Amino acid sequence: MNVLVVNAGSSSLKYQLFDTSTNTVKAKGICERIGIDGGKITHRKGEDGEKHVEEIQMANHAEATKVVIRYLTDPELGVISDMSEIEAVGHRVVHGGPYFFESCLVTDDVIEKLRLCYPFAPLHTPAHLMGLEGCMAIMPNTPQVLVFDTAFHQTMPEKAYTYPISADIAEKYSIRRYGAHGTSHRYVSEEMIKLLGKPAEDTKIVTCHIGNGASISAVKGGKCIDTSMGFTPLDGIEMGTRCGSIDPAIVTFIMKNEGFTPDEMDNYMNKKCGFLGVTHGYSSDSRDLEKSIRENDEHRADAVKATSVMAYQIQKFIGSYTAAMNGLDAVVFTAGMGENNPELRERVCTNMEFFGIKIDSEKNAKAHHQSDVVELSAPDSRVKVFLIPTNEELMIARDTENIVKAL
Repeated sequence: MNVLVVNAGSSSLKYQLFDTSTNTVKAKGICERIGIDGGKITHRKGEDGEKHVEEIQMANHAEATKVVIRYLTDPELGVISDMSEIEAVGHRVVHGGPYFFESCLVTDDVIEKLRLCYPFAPLHTPAHLMGLEGCMAIMPNTPQVLVFDTAFHQTMPEKAYTYPISADIAEKYSIRRYGAHGTSHRYVSEEMIKLLGKPAEDTKIVTCHIGNGASISAVKGGKCIDTSMGFTPLDGIEMGTRCGSIDPAIVTFIMKNEGFTPDEMDNYMNKKCGFLGVTHGYSSDSRDLEKSIRENDEHRADAVKATSVMAYQIQKFIGSYTAAMNGLDAVVFTAGMGENNPELRERVCTNMEFFGIKIDSEKNAKAHHQSDVVELSAPDSRVKVFLIPTNEELMIARDTENIVKAL
C-alpha cells in the first residue's frame, strides 16, 4: 500500500511516501515557511536521493499539500503517476489527551475531539489540524488516519500515571501522566524484542529516546508501564532547552521573585533551561557541548555540568525502571543524541555493573551517523545494550495500512 505519512508543524509539512509492502520510502521532503515569506520545498526521490529545492510561496497547508502532490507525480522527480495512487494518509499527532488511546480513522467526531486536545499541546494541535484539513481538502476521498505519540503509554497502570494532587482538580482538568515519543518507543521496543529472541511477554526493556526533547520508557511484556514525560513533554530528564522534572516550589519561587506571568514561566521552563540554561546561554545542542569538552575551551566546565546532569538522570531512570519491572533484559538508545552521541551513551553506561550493564567502549565510539542496528554491550554484559535507529514514520505507515485494510 502507498501511504503518505505527514508531520505538520505550524509553518511546515514533512512528508514521506511509503510502500508498506516493502517498508521502503519512495519519496520524502519538507515544505517550509508555509504562510510566511521565503517558502520552499525540499524533495528527494527515495530515501537518499538527490535533493531538489524550489522556492515557492504557500499560503496555507492545503497549498503545501498541492505542491507535495505535484512533486510526487512529477514525470522526472515523482514516483507515482496520479494522486489516486496514494491509498491512505497517516498523520503524526503529538497528544491525544484523554480522548485517544490508539490510532484511528479520521471522522467528523474525531476532528472535534482532536480540537479538545488543544490545552494539552497548544503548540502542536493547531498545526496538526491545519495539516489534516489541508490534506483532506486536496484528497477528500483518501482515508486519513491519526497516529498519536501518547497512545503507546496508555497501558501504564494507575499508580504510574497518577499525580498525587487533589482528585477533584485532577479529574476536572484530566491531569495525569500521558508521556510522549510513544511511536518511537513502540518501534524500538518491538525491534529489541525481536533481537532478544524470546516471547514478548517475558521481556523487560528500558528505551531511551534522547533528542533535543528526550524521554525514557519502561516496557514490560511489550507494553509501556511507565515513562518519564508526564502531563506535558516538559517533564522528565534535562533536555536541550527544557528543564525536565524540578521541585514544583521552584516554579512559584521564580515567578514571585522575577515577576513572571504563568505564560512567561512556561516559556522560561520550555525554552531557556536545560543545556541552554545550565551553560549560561551557550548552547542547547549537545554537539557544541561535546566539542567544548574535547577542546577544553571556555565553556568546558558548563558543558561538563550540563551533560553530566543528563547522563546521571538517565541512569536514575534506568535504575528505577529496573525496580519497577523487577528486572532488566535490555537498554535501547535512539533518536538524535541516542543514536549519534557516543559520549552520552558511555556516561550513562559507566558504573552500572550492579544492574548488569557493561558497554563495549570501542564499539560504542564508532557507532554514530549510521542507519544500522548496533549492539553496544560487552560480551560479559548481563543486560543487552543496543543502538536502534528509530523509525516513527514507518510505524505511522503500518498503523495507517492496518486501519485502512480493515475498513
